[in-house]
Amino acid sequence: MKRLLILLSILLSFALQSQQVLPLNEKFYLDSLQNITKNSAVNTSKASAYFLLSNYYRNSDSLLSKKHLEIGKTFIKNDAFLTAKYDYYEGQYYLDRNKEKAAAFYQKAIKVLSKLKTRESDFYQALAWYGYGVSQKDKEGYPFLVKIVLEKCIPLIKKYGNSRNLGFAYTQLAVILTYNAQLDKAQNYNAQALEILEKGYPKSPELFFTYLNTASNFCYQAKGNEAKKYLDKAEKLIIPYPESSSNSFYYYSKTLYFITKQENLQALPTIEKGLAYTKKFNQNLQAQMFYFNKYDILKKLKRYREAKDVLENILAEKSLVLDLNNRKTIYKQLSALNEEMGNAKEALVWEQRYSKLNDSLSSANVRLEINKLETKFNTAEKERKIATLNAEKNQKDLEVNKKNSYLWGLSLVLLLLVSLLLFLFVIFRKNKKINEQRINDIKQKEELSLTRAILDGEERERERIARDLHDGLGGMLAGVKINFSTWSSNHLHPEKDQEFYKILGKLDNSVSELRHIARNLMPESLINFGLETALNDLCEFYSRKDLDIDFQTIDIKKNLPLPIQLNIYRIVQELLANAIKHAEASNILLQCSQSTENFLITIEDNGKGFDKNIEQTTKSMGLRNLKNRVNYLKGTMEISSDTQGTTINIELSIDGE
Repeated sequence: MKRLLILLSILLSFALQSQQVLPLNEKFYLDSLQNITKNSAVNTSKASAYFLLSNYYRNSDSLLSKKHLEIGKTFIKNDAFLTAKYDYYEGQYYLDRNKEKAAAFYQKAIKVLSKLKTRESDFYQALAWYGYGVSQKDKEGYPFLVKIVLEKCIPLIKKYGNSRNLGFAYTQLAVILTYNAQLDKAQNYNAQALEILEKGYPKSPELFFTYLNTASNFCYQAKGNEAKKYLDKAEKLIIPYPESSSNSFYYYSKTLYFITKQENLQALPTIEKGLAYTKKFNQNLQAQMFYFNKYDILKKLKRYREAKDVLENILAEKSLVLDLNNRKTIYKQLSALNEEMGNAKEALVWEQRYSKLNDSLSSANVRLEINKLETKFNTAEKERKIATLNAEKNQKDLEVNKKNSYLWGLSLVLLLLVSLLLFLFVIFRKNKKINEQRINDIKQKEELSLTRAILDGEERERERIARDLHDGLGGMLAGVKINFSTWSSNHLHPEKDQEFYKILGKLDNSVSELRHIARNLMPESLINFGLETALNDLCEFYSRKDLDIDFQTIDIKKNLPLPIQLNIYRIVQELLANAIKHAEASNILLQCSQSTENFLITIEDNGKGFDKNIEQTTKSMGLRNLKNRVNYLKGTMEISSDTQGTTINIELSIDGE
């Protein structure tokens, strides 16, 4: 099962790029398009046919794809819809070559299509939004892509009722959810797609790919028998078309099925059949996916030399490793493989490459967040300067008014003297209130800045310690473990020297524990999967036989800024630690919910309680740090504690952060 999940990132990188759905009768499809380009007298038909031919060849023959695109452009003749279609297919052409360029063309198409309001324009607008989401995946992450599909693509298609396009949109969403290990949700969308396509489009290519995606989903759940049902249905659709390039996708899904059933010897000839199709149709990325499966099987069969050759060929070919996450996975596999073969030095080299690339990817995410924070800070600084200038202008205006009033008072002498004194008194009181308010605002800003600096410094120190543990001590222990493994395989006997191997196992556990501590200092699940998943992992970490933690969530969004998510995570971490360590609770209820402007945290335990004023009587920093983080998010905290247990309610402001 773990090996199947390793392939998920590679599978998705291809699935997202291959969003074009070709008819299973591919030859008839191509002949029809070419016939239109030669015989049709209608410019609209000719342009559309050339665009579709460009899309067909974009992954297999880039020169021919670009040629068809440019020929199609000559038939546009000031037609707004055709212009938008050209921009969309231009985005398709650049999607795998230059993502920023592709994104610009998709947005250009969306701008025109959004004004046309026809069924076809809405369909192409949905496609353009999907392409834009894919082009921004590496920069914005998968939650952004899911948001695009749910809020842009599906609503545009769904307003025209059930259609093959809606069915396939559900299937694509299921693929993304499968990659993020949300297999049940993915299966739900696959089921919706099947309900539409089986009823209305029983022989469509969309249904064929939905069958394959459903089978793959069951494979990742280790449900081979369920996967076989849908694989057989897909086979019935593809059998009449042995010349279709879609056969390579069928054999790929069949390979996953054999791997799930642990029928490795049957999987190898299936891979060779799939490779034959990939070579015939220049499906380079698909071919590399087959090779990765071949490596996985050869490793299981302990044919290490052949497995190593396959992985090194994948790196040399480069199609698959353009995605840095795929490259990282392959580095890790090469390290493990060389360790199995007793090549300690080479194993350590690949492990170092893996760690360096992994850290580089993490740093890129951090830089992205820093840039966002910097932009936000600069905006706030400009607004502050504007407010200061306005205040100075108001003050000068006020001084002019006072002088004029004084002159008028002198001219009216005694008659207006009382009125003048009264006016000056009112002004004085007003200025005093304004100054007092300004002083309070400055104090609040200074307190907030101090809290921000303390919390930011704390998080930087956690990150530094985690990095030192992971890269320094972790790397050294990993090297020691690999060297011991290599030495023992040549000098010791597994049965006679069991005590040594027990010690070696403890060393391996120590490396894992060290990396677990590093992840706890800077939680990877928070960065990769969001707040809800990170909090769930935190509850599972603290749970044990004599402690039951009931974690409940309501509407936690994944688009919260990372600094807010991190502070909420630290607040909950402190609450749980206090309940377990100090209150000695055996039952804990943790509820987290989110509204538009607020985030609510409630924790209840059956512990021995504590004095709410403990921070004033002891040197403990726990409750004080907790209050600092609550104040940082402009929140409030209520504590109710006695010998029967403790209840803490926290309300945080997340609007405008």
